[in-house]
Amino acid sequence: MLYEQIREAVQFIRTQTDRTPRVGIVLGTGLSQLAEEIEAETVIDYSKIPHFPVSTVQSHAGKLIFGKLGGVDVVAMAGRFHYYEGYTMQQVTFPIRVFKALGVEVVLISNAAGSTNAAIEAGDLVFIRDHINLQAENPLRGPNDERLGPRFPDMLRAYDPGLISQALELAKKHDIRAHTGVYVGLQGPNLETPSEYAFLHHIGGDVVGMSTVPEVLVARHAGMRVLVVSVVSNKCYPLEEIRETSVEDVISMVEKTAPKLRMLVKELMNFL
Repeated sequence: MLYEQIREAVQFIRTQTDRTPRVGIVLGTGLSQLAEEIEAETVIDYSKIPHFPVSTVQSHAGKLIFGKLGGVDVVAMAGRFHYYEGYTMQQVTFPIRVFKALGVEVVLISNAAGSTNAAIEAGDLVFIRDHINLQAENPLRGPNDERLGPRFPDMLRAYDPGLISQALELAKKHDIRAHTGVYVGLQGPNLETPSEYAFLHHIGGDVVGMSTVPEVLVARHAGMRVLVVSVVSNKCYPLEEIRETSVEDVISMVEKTAPKLRMLVKELMNFL
């Protein structure tokens, strides 16, 4: 059962570290540089943790990092899991369950995403205020274990308004282009067609990606506060501005923007 698997994973982690992190960080595509800001005390390979999947995606290191960031105890996933890799949604979100069991109260999630809003450019930051879930599965599907969360978790304020406001203020302070927006989660792994980008724009999506929504659903199910930031890797709207994009292009653009995000996340620790 899921509850027992979480306990087994935590029991192993506790043989490696006794830290109780307040903040859990998920480092998405091309954002592994953020890990360099953490004063690491313990680093554990995913492959050693019971029931943890192993990341198969380029630029995802596959390590759990315990340490301090801005004086705050954190645990960071250097590399996440995706439904398109062939994992179940329960496997994709298993680390978020482990975060909760370790004592995490706030989850910061980063991702690379395409812009479906003409006003949002490649290289911009978007703090997610809501999402539209178009993925094929839901990690909360199946029997509910009340020890992990309620059967029908409310998603009215899935993305913490206070954290979003603080993040925007910090971005403004440092003259960093930042927005709030709606994230549309798709299954992937292919990038979308022009008609799909147009559809996502018209239903209210500002950015689109292949992750994040499952982790947010589980984090909120577990009662944790959530802040999500998308680094815009490519522009997908208006349609005449679409260019053919490779994963190398995505990583390159995100790495150019990563220093801004590193600075913001470090400063945000003062408000958590």
